Amino acid sequence: MGRIGPGSSETVIDPAITKAIRAAVPDAVGRIATELARAGHRTWIVGGIVRDFVRAVQERAEHHAFVGDWDLATSARPEVVLRTFRRAIPTGVQHGTVTVMMGKVGYEVTTLRGETTYSDGRHPDSVFFVDDIIADLARRDFTINALAFDLLCDKLLDPFGGVEDLARMQLRAVGDPAERFAEDGLRVLRAARFVATLGVALEPATAAAILPSLASFRRVSAERIRDEWLKALAAPHPSRAFEVMREHGMLAITAPELMALVGCEQNRHHAFDVWKHTLHCVDACPPRPLLRLAALLHDVAKPETRAIGAKTSDYTFYDHEQAGARIADRFCSRLRLANEERAYVTALVRHHLVAYDPSWSDAALRRWLRRITSSLWEDVLTLSRADVVAKGRDATEEIARLDELAARTASLLRDGTALTVRDLAVDGNDLMAELRLPAGRQIGDLLRSLLEHVTDLPSDNHRARLLELARALVARKLADPSGAKPVS
Repeated sequence: MGRIGPGSSETVIDPAITKAIRAAVPDAVGRIATELARAGHRTWIVGGIVRDFVRAVQERAEHHAFVGDWDLATSARPEVVLRTFRRAIPTGVQHGTVTVMMGKVGYEVTTLRGETTYSDGRHPDSVFFVDDIIADLARRDFTINALAFDLLCDKLLDPFGGVEDLARMQLRAVGDPAERFAEDGLRVLRAARFVATLGVALEPATAAAILPSLASFRRVSAERIRDEWLKALAAPHPSRAFEVMREHGMLAITAPELMALVGCEQNRHHAFDVWKHTLHCVDACPPRPLLRLAALLHDVAKPETRAIGAKTSDYTFYDHEQAGARIADRFCSRLRLANEERAYVTALVRHHLVAYDPSWSDAALRRWLRRITSSLWEDVLTLSRADVVAKGRDATEEIARLDELAARTASLLRDGTALTVRDLAVDGNDLMAELRLPAGRQIGDLLRSLLEHVTDLPSDNHRARLLELARALVARKLADPSGAKPVS
């Protein structure tokens, strides 16, 4: 497969890439290209999808099913696209983008365009339509993304050497990297993300341009940064992205809390400092972005809680998980995570330190499970396992204990253990009807007391026994208004 240089128009594609794309491209994409050709216009598949097909062929990987966006670029102006297709939506017509609906699926079709300056470091001040596909590709961020495939002619356009860069596994900016990064401050973060998701290395000139371009990065919105972080956290080895962020100054801007981990020594049970341990922990987690975000933040409070133990003469980090949860909550808010996502990450940070001992009674285990919740315990143990493995020491015994805890927890849940008042065999309406009590705080207090009781004696979780206990609680409360004693 030959490289073409700037100024060239097309190169005949490797038959293997043609075969891969033809096998995967939706019929709808071919119909769009055919209809626009009938109107006298050319259409190309562009962007990451072309890159991924080229990469798959280079690596001799099967490309069974591509899940992603089929972005199309065309020489047709937006008004022509709107006239050509009966179901076309002017979703971004000021930037040349029309969404063509084929069945229930929408495909973005964008007119070839150039861009002027980027005063805000994010959006071009204006765009203008062009007839040259190379001019359109020239505005893209990296050479490996500046590829276009003509589906009707089976030809690949590669004016900036992206195919060769993919073969070399390097990430290189299109043209002058400083100009590309100044245009859109997010591009430096995209560079870090691609290092992790694609396994490429930064080309030296591209890497050198990041630090001088951080003024533009500072203007990027939290929402865009969040989206890039979550994509990076889904990579095979997210640590690669976060090392680039650390090395090139992005992490100090976005997450100074994490920069404090670099060089922070741990105790004798760890082989790494807190930062390196954190990166190992992130990589050891399954590729679920929010779980890995919790791993990234799980030890964030260690620098501020580190102290020398009175008896061990070694570092301790008392309550770092509680302090870390508070920091994680603030950080997730700053990153504009949804409330449910923020609560999930914060809870994992708060509970990641599992001090299980086989001597725990079933009641103690049920109380732990009540704190963790039945929806979170598996993820807590997954994070805890990654935390243990990431110490860099023999973790056989600790992993065995966590596996035992998982087995005991699963058994308790199969037995239907009560973890919340909703799991009790009675509810507030039952208490008000049977005990003739008014609605109010007393009902909630009674239910919580009953839950405490069945945590120790789960066999008592049936209606008759719970009502008997509730009556005894009410009677004792009347006899001793200062506070009812536990019932048995």
